[in-house]
Amino acid sequence: MAPLPNGWEMVVGLEVHTELKTATKLFCGCANAFGAAPNTQVCPVCLGLPGSLPVLNEHAVDLAMAIGMALHCTIAPSTFHRKNYFYPDMPKDYQISQYDLPINSGGYLDLPDGSRVSIERAHMEEDTGKTTHLGGSGRIHGADRSLVDYNRSGVPLVEIVSGPDIRTPEQARAYASELRGILIATGASDGRMEEGSMRIDANVSVRRPDAPFGTRCEIKNLNSLRSLQRAIEYEALRQIELIEDGGTVRQETRHWDEVAGETSTMRTKEEAEDYRYFLEPDLVELAPDAAWQQRIREQLGPMPAARRAALSALLSHPQPAQLDAIEVVVDLELDEYVHAAAAAQADVAIALARAANEVAGNLESRSNLTTDAFSATVLMEQRGELSATQAKTVLGDVLASGGDPAAAAAARGFEQMSSDSLSSTVAGLIDANPDEWQRYRDGDDKLAQFFIGLVMKATKGQANGKSVIAELQARR
Repeated sequence: MAPLPNGWEMVVGLEVHTELKTATKLFCGCANAFGAAPNTQVCPVCLGLPGSLPVLNEHAVDLAMAIGMALHCTIAPSTFHRKNYFYPDMPKDYQISQYDLPINSGGYLDLPDGSRVSIERAHMEEDTGKTTHLGGSGRIHGADRSLVDYNRSGVPLVEIVSGPDIRTPEQARAYASELRGILIATGASDGRMEEGSMRIDANVSVRRPDAPFGTRCEIKNLNSLRSLQRAIEYEALRQIELIEDGGTVRQETRHWDEVAGETSTMRTKEEAEDYRYFLEPDLVELAPDAAWQQRIREQLGPMPAARRAALSALLSHPQPAQLDAIEVVVDLELDEYVHAAAAAQADVAIALARAANEVAGNLESRSNLTTDAFSATVLMEQRGELSATQAKTVLGDVLASGGDPAAAAAARGFEQMSSDSLSSTVAGLIDANPDEWQRYRDGDDKLAQFFIGLVMKATKGQANGKSVIAELQARR
């Protein structure tokens, strides 16, 4: 995004809600699983029936602490409160959440560009159900009727609240992306925004640089990184235009329309809501002791930033395209393949390219590809036993059905051409293209690709590109 007009600055804070990857809900034994038939994963507790009592899910606490540790937060004794409000898909008419004493507070997240975003808190709460509005635009206004599914009601959440430190839509997207990677790396969440596992609310205001914060508007339930970036950009420009036309920004909650590419008013906030918080009488204080915290800390693996650094260290001078490939490999948790190839003395650049492209493009079949088979394929390409095209094909075969890459190569008839056969093929193509050959000899190096393409076509892809270049240079 270009700088905001007329010297304006945006101020953004994000509230990220992530569903925790537990087997059961936060306060009952109902299954926590996506995609079940509506209202089949419910019980008296998550339906808020009289006489039911909540029991805290210990594994949810484990995951909440893991998130806090990964975000450099202070973990402290915390309490649960009842947050009272009427909402159709909240059967109790209150939500059990953490209020003034959250389990995690005072952390930060460093982004790949070197900037730091503070984390004010990362607290536990239960999710609401899901309402589907039928007819009209799909929103409540103009709908013919609404259906409520309580399966999600009571699912454990952690709400991660950033400080107002974000200044561009791109930085907001980078923050959400990095946070998503951390949530996946801790095992706390699957990060599937399309399934609602991670949802984002963006608080956006504008101001002149160094002026006090302006009035903020909250954009609710953004469910993709693209939507997040577009919604923030639109909202900042909307507020600037409003102010410059003599209007006043009012505090409100807004809806993002992905198709129209604009925000619209959901509800106004003349003043802060009175949720009438009070301590949940059926739950005691949550105070994880030092031993419990240490057990969770010891289970944490390296976070995405450390893993990117480890892959970068395998390359002497990573190029921009390789840094992009590292991002893909870490995001899809394919690091083990590249590290295994490096340990086998394979070319890391080749391994990185194959992991970020061929393996990443066949994630549903990655269980068929062992790290040993991946390393063997990269080594075969490195030694010239397979061309790059052949190596990609062999990886595809092994991903599809498993097995030994050498056997897959043999089954395809991918045998290394003899030097005599390659030399004869190159000589014949030079004779058939004398003008291009003369231009290549005169210094037009781009024509090397022209001859490589001819050789590959003549040999049905069995020639090795490096060997072709060596043959051309020997004849130059």
